[in-house]
Amino acid sequence: MSSQPRTNALRRMLETDDVALGVLESTYSPPLVELYGDLGLDFVWIDLEHAGPSPWDGDRIEDLLRAADVTDTELLVRLPEPDPGMVRKALDAGVRNLFVSRIETAEEVRRAVEAARFRYDGGPETRGFANARASRWGTAEEYVETEDEEIVVGVTIENETAVDTLEEILEVPELGFVFAGPLDLAVALGHPGEPTHEDVQAEIETIREAALEADVPLGGLGFGMDDVNEKADAGYRILNLGTTTGAVQSAVDSWFDDYDGDR
Repeated sequence: MSSQPRTNALRRMLETDDVALGVLESTYSPPLVELYGDLGLDFVWIDLEHAGPSPWDGDRIEDLLRAADVTDTELLVRLPEPDPGMVRKALDAGVRNLFVSRIETAEEVRRAVEAARFRYDGGPETRGFANARASRWGTAEEYVETEDEEIVVGVTIENETAVDTLEEILEVPELGFVFAGPLDLAVALGHPGEPTHEDVQAEIETIREAALEADVPLGGLGFGMDDVNEKADAGYRILNLGTTTGAVQSAVDSWFDDYDGDR
């Protein structure tokens, strides 16, 4: 018996110029991933750089993927570095959408992107063939023929060197998107905790203009829904609305605000 390879709904949205809305699931809970999908979010961001399971822990990643698979949402998995082996490990577990942190040069980006593909830029590449979950353990029909069309690999632009080399980065074939990282840029520019500082915002605008000029989808953080709407109008195509912990905190604070007793 054979099975059909899963299509990537987030990639289809990027190809049709839709805006994808998602949330950072900061508790790494499969039930919450499933709930977010049922609530209609386009993606759930799983950050493996700053917290959560090891990016090498395929079993934990597979559990999160199964929760996404039963709904209409996609996982967007952040890796801590442009390690080709780490890229392949995540994809073999079944991840379809990656973005890679700590990149500085186009060559680093190219290595990460080509590690995700069986064929790349006119020749064979280094994806490696494994009968893992991504191929439904070898039962997926046309897996090799369709896999390269379903993968999205993006990168975070979060330091001055990456901004300086952005033009070359945006020319890397099959780059899925760039994600403007204001929090890490604020650290890199000497303004930790100040993502709205004018120096940071100037760099973010440089990223936005360059991505739009190169016709590479742009992702970013939304700081409230007014900001989300402004960024969608300004050309952002992947927008994170918030976090699980932030949503819970907001809900609990509102309950206390409405409580008539003493606290």
